[in-house]
Amino acid sequence: MKMAKKKEDKTNVMRILDQNGISYAAHAYPADGPTDGVSVANILGQDVEQVFKTLVTKAASGNYYVFDIPVAENLDLKKAAKSVGEKSIAMIPQKELLGLTGYIHGGCSPIGMKKQFPTVLHETAQLFDTICVSAGKIGAQVELSPFDLQKLLNAEFADVTAE
Repeated sequence: MKMAKKKEDKTNVMRILDQNGISYAAHAYPADGPTDGVSVANILGQDVEQVFKTLVTKAASGNYYVFDIPVAENLDLKKAAKSVGEKSIAMIPQKELLGLTGYIHGGCSPIGMKKQFPTVLHETAQLFDTICVSAGKIGAQVELSPFDLQKLLNAEFADVTAE
């Protein structure tokens, strides 16, 4: 009798995309290598402007917000706060990430967090046919249409990066 072939290593993010009929390409990179987005983009041979990192913030009001921006950019906290109608926001402490989102630093995806927070995609995402975001673990990314991602997350597009 043949051994059953090991099921492809699908992340929860990939399962959610499958369930929603959203087409994507999965990309893998060495999980024990560099995890910063620019290095990952280079390893995968991708344009750094099309690879997005997921940042989780907390507003003065106590509300949480998620921002996806190009990996080489920095979040402008003033622009980010304005884009979601808050007076101020700050990055959450790294130690709170797992408990809040279910994801670890370096493997945080806007898709499939424990709770869906209001999400803003950087406006440049609209310039590309596809963008990459984390597939929910270090070593895995998904490439998909920014408009499919926007619809799935009910996200807004806004300019939220520092000049």
